[in-house]
Amino acid sequence: MTAEQARPASASAAAGPLDGVRVLDLTTVFMGPSATQYLGDLGADVIKIEAPVGDSTRAIGPGGEQGLGPLFLGLNRNKRSVVLDLKTPQGVKALLHLAKSADVFATNVRPAAMRRLGLGYEQLSQVNPRLIYASMVGFSQRGPYAGKAAFDDMIQAATGLAAAVGQAGGTEPQYLPITIADRSVGMYAFGVICAALHARHRTGLGQSIDIPMFETMIPYVLGDHLYGHTFAPARGGFGYPRLMSPNRRPYKTKDGYVCCLIYTDRHWALFLEAVGKAGLLDTDPRFKNIRARTEAIDALYELVADELAQRTTAEWTQLLPESEIPIFPMHTLESLLEDEHLAETGFFRQTEHPVAGAILETAVPSEWSGTPPARSRPVPVLGEHTQQVLAEAGYDPAEIDNLVAALDKTRPAPKTK
Repeated sequence: MTAEQARPASASAAAGPLDGVRVLDLTTVFMGPSATQYLGDLGADVIKIEAPVGDSTRAIGPGGEQGLGPLFLGLNRNKRSVVLDLKTPQGVKALLHLAKSADVFATNVRPAAMRRLGLGYEQLSQVNPRLIYASMVGFSQRGPYAGKAAFDDMIQAATGLAAAVGQAGGTEPQYLPITIADRSVGMYAFGVICAALHARHRTGLGQSIDIPMFETMIPYVLGDHLYGHTFAPARGGFGYPRLMSPNRRPYKTKDGYVCCLIYTDRHWALFLEAVGKAGLLDTDPRFKNIRARTEAIDALYELVADELAQRTTAEWTQLLPESEIPIFPMHTLESLLEDEHLAETGFFRQTEHPVAGAILETAVPSEWSGTPPARSRPVPVLGEHTQQVLAEAGYDPAEIDNLVAALDKTRPAPKTK
């Protein structure tokens, strides 16, 4: 009997495009949980395997005392939480048992540690040859960095991203204030896992896949900034000038900031006409074509900045033909929640979490005509589904009671005020 045959048929074709896919999720923090949340949002049954202490992000921020902090809430909806102590034989045995009916096993634990636990691909593929074993690692396991741990800040620095941010802004190297590497690699891992499921559909066999953060992020950075060094010998330096300009930033108006993207020949013609400088198209060689503009982009951005400072945001949105020149008022984190478009599409919604209370959630950002994602399982409290999932896997009540009792002995004592 295959893993698919071992599970009950879906109750509805509208449960999402990944309905019927079961994922064992042994990931923590940001990268892995973001990948598995994408899978869960599209209908997969994601079973989050947690140690008795739980994912560390549970404790960060308000609500952390309940194990339901904001970062955890944002990365772990549509999942079920099962607590297993994988440092014990019983915990390893239970995970191997769950793997028999799984389609995907996702982990961001270092491969050497997984092998020591007896949970490497070799062990899991023996119990389920159709299993997709997706290992999100810091670095390729074929190079000298193989054993290194990796975090978002480290990868931003290692790929040259932090240096590029500093160079473009005329500052010391800086990290972007989002976990760009974790979340980008998580999104790539989501795509890789879906591709592996498609390959299995053709071949009937599972496989092991490594998704390294370092190597995944390098094309993000060098795709724009290898630039002249794309050629051998080099035909210029590093860095796409448009992106490296210190004047590439939201433009200040009399009463706020706007993004005004003047890029094509048509954009520049319309903009210069609007500000009474159409003659520059014929007299200034910097406006000859996109190549000339790119070489002079810093000065041209400064010209645009000087002009936009002369009027209010509303005046500019009325003066410039919005249908042809992309212009958008700059949001802050606060004002983003009041955006009229997102309000109209229902992108933000307030839901009632059974433990955390009222929380704000974002929508699944894809829209489907045939298999729309419909599942909306609240973010689980630690170990909420341990007994349920073990029962589904065939454990009898006595076995479950014994396993849960053993886990209770390893849980940390609750904090007292």
